[in-house]
Amino acid sequence: MISSKGFQFGKRAGFLLTVGLLAVSLSGCGEKSVGAAGPSKVLTIGSTGGFYPYVFQNSETNKLEGYEVDVWTEIGKKIKYEIKWQTSEFSGLFGLLDTGKINTIANSISVTDERKKKYLFDEPYAYSGAQLVVKKGNDGIQSLENLKGKKVAIQSGTNFINFVKDFDKKGEITVVNYETAEAGFNDVALSRVDATFSTKASALATIKKTGLPLQLAGQQFNVLPAANPFLTNEDNKKLIEQVNKAFQELRKDGTLSNLSKKWFTEDLTNP
Repeated sequence: MISSKGFQFGKRAGFLLTVGLLAVSLSGCGEKSVGAAGPSKVLTIGSTGGFYPYVFQNSETNKLEGYEVDVWTEIGKKIKYEIKWQTSEFSGLFGLLDTGKINTIANSISVTDERKKKYLFDEPYAYSGAQLVVKKGNDGIQSLENLKGKKVAIQSGTNFINFVKDFDKKGEITVVNYETAEAGFNDVALSRVDATFSTKASALATIKKTGLPLQLAGQQFNVLPAANPFLTNEDNKKLIEQVNKAFQELRKDGTLSNLSKKWFTEDLTNP
């Protein structure tokens, strides 16, 4: 016969066991988060967090801000995903993607033929070309030809290096690699290098924001769409369908255009 005390203890132990199992069960749901509105899927996006005004860290709040942050906030609402960000040096972003540690990359990723062979891309959300940037007053550099015998800053892992390699067959241009675009801009302003590469959109926004003594050199070239790369699999094909539908809605109601004007001062969302 079980005493009343033993029965009460048994009920309490059973209750604690149930709570413990429930906690373990919830902790194992790595792809879901539980909030007031219930569970939601999580989409982890990789970025350098240092490419103004696409994605950058606000020095006062230590939070990521920018055009792509705002765009993905809106997409997350529409496809009902919680958006999380993971920062890394640019050279490591595709490694994180390839190993499944992030779902995609948002860092003004150009859609190239080489990348399309390996990754699936969602709908482009910005169009901007490669742009040379020099110190203010330096009118001697207007093109790749003028870089011969000069030093050019290029962010490691970016597509800009291919422009130099394809043009400079004799190795007459000295490339200096930088981990961040910001460091390249600063060293041009300090005359440590002669020029740097950026997208035209980022160059205009950076010069306006920082007040650095810089100017655009020549015309932008090789205008390419920017989009988000995903690993090629069936789950991502379905996810991209949802993302593209959200993009179409944001285009239709003017949100995408307004966000572009907010960060770039002009609409760069169409070819």
